[in-house]
Amino acid sequence: MTNHARTASVRVLGLVAAGTVAAALFGPGTALADSSDITSASSGFGSVEQPTLPEIPPPSSAAIRLDGARNFRDIGGYTTVDGRTVRSGLVFRSNKLSTLTDADLAKLTDADVTLDVDLRNVSERSEAPDRLPDGVRYQVADVVGIEHGLAFHEFVPITLGRALIDGAVTGTSDIGQTIGYPFMVNFRGSDVAFGDLLRAVATNPDGATVYHCSAGKDRTGWGTAILLTLLGVPRDVVSADFMASNAYLGRDDAVDLSWLNAAFSQAERLYGSMDAYVRDGLGVDQATVDALRVKLLQ
Repeated sequence: MTNHARTASVRVLGLVAAGTVAAALFGPGTALADSSDITSASSGFGSVEQPTLPEIPPPSSAAIRLDGARNFRDIGGYTTVDGRTVRSGLVFRSNKLSTLTDADLAKLTDADVTLDVDLRNVSERSEAPDRLPDGVRYQVADVVGIEHGLAFHEFVPITLGRALIDGAVTGTSDIGQTIGYPFMVNFRGSDVAFGDLLRAVATNPDGATVYHCSAGKDRTGWGTAILLTLLGVPRDVVSADFMASNAYLGRDDAVDLSWLNAAFSQAERLYGSMDAYVRDGLGVDQATVDALRVKLLQ
C-alpha cells in the first residue's frame, strides 16, 4: 500500500469513527416524564441485568424542575469517599434548553445560573438554539466537533473491535452507544470539549453553571461522571446518577450502565486511571482540579 493510500485509509477510518460517535450520541430525542413518573421510577433505573446501585431519591419539593427540560438536575448533594459533600446550587446538568418556558427562565434566574455550556454539535445548535435568561453567558464545547482535527489516541479499529466484543459480552441494548462511549475517550475533539467544560465550571466567577447536550444523558452523562469522579464521589454513586436519566426521561432504556462502564474502561486502558485521563487526556492541570474541589466540595 502506498503512503497516500495508507493515509487515505486512516482518514476514512477516522471519519467512520467520528460518524459513529455522532450518530450514537445525538440521535433522536427521548420521551419525557412528569414529576410523578420520576417518583415512581426512582428505584428502577436499569434493567434486571444491572447490578444493584445506591438509590437516588426523587427530587425534593425544593429542587428545581423545568417543564421544558425534564432531565435538568443539580449534581450536588453526593457524599465523597472522604466524607465531604458536593455543594448544591452551583452546577446543573440538563437536556437541551431550546424549549424552556417563561417560568423555566425565571427559575434559572432565581437559581443564579450565569453560564451555559453547550456540548452539542453545530447542527443541533442551529436546529434548536438554547433559550436563556438575559445575561447568561453561552459557551460551546462540541464533543463530536472536528474543528480540532480528526485525531484519536488509539488506532480506530482497535477501539471499534473492543467495543463490539464488549457489546456482545454485556448484551447491550444499543451497540451504537456501546461504540460511542469509548470513542468519547479516544477522540481528541472530545478531550478538548470535556476539558473546556471542567475549566468553565472551575473559572465561572459568579453564579451557577448549567451544561447540556440534547437528551442530557450521553455526552452530559459522561461529562458528569468525569466531574463527580474527580470530586471523589464513589463509582457506584456516579453510576446511579448516570442511570437516573432513565427515571427523569421516563424510559427504562434511555441509558445502560454498560455504556458508562465502556467509557471508564477505555479511560483506564489508555491512561491507567481517571486522574491521569483528566490530566493527560483532557489537558486539565492540577490548579484547575484544585479549584474545582475547593469550589464544589464542603
